[in-house]
Amino acid sequence: MTAADVLETPRLLLRPFRDDDLDGLAALCADPVVMRHFPETLDRSASERFAGRINTHFERHGFGPWSVEIKGVISYAGFVGLMVPAFDTHFTPCVEVGWRLARKFWGLGYATEAARAALAFGFGTVGCNEIVSMTVPANWRSRAVMERIGMTTRAADDFDHPNLPEGHAMRRHILYRMTRDRCVSSANTP
Repeated sequence: MTAADVLETPRLLLRPFRDDDLDGLAALCADPVVMRHFPETLDRSASERFAGRINTHFERHGFGPWSVEIKGVISYAGFVGLMVPAFDTHFTPCVEVGWRLARKFWGLGYATEAARAALAFGFGTVGCNEIVSMTVPANWRSRAVMERIGMTTRAADDFDHPNLPEGHAMRRHILYRMTRDRCVSSANTP
């Protein structure tokens, strides 16, 4: 990743993960409210491994989950970015947009603002034709962000997450999609 790949929005800076982000990442991933729609919280060691995967993803793909700085407020509020899922299902291979922010920054439009910047990067710089997002049905907050950024869903795309066992309460996922053409046309609509 180069300095040109730091994304800036009116209120945010999306930048590569730094070692000094680790405390914030560990607190974020240990928060049971933030992690309510994930199979489990992560301890410090698991968060360190996750940080390693973030850096490896950037090295391999040239993009990944950017650390979110809120200008003049905090240097690490969470992450938003593009990932290539490491599992096989009916819509992979693909690029996914996702986010995870500290609770005190929910409901302020930061996830939406950052996700729009990530989509623009994915369609413009990376050259994706489609970007997806996914979550469990009960995750209304993330689903609302997906809808605000113009993603759509069809029941036929819903799937059982292959990394979760049969019978797991979070196995069923809803898939949202956005195409490059739809993103460009929605960006040009007043």
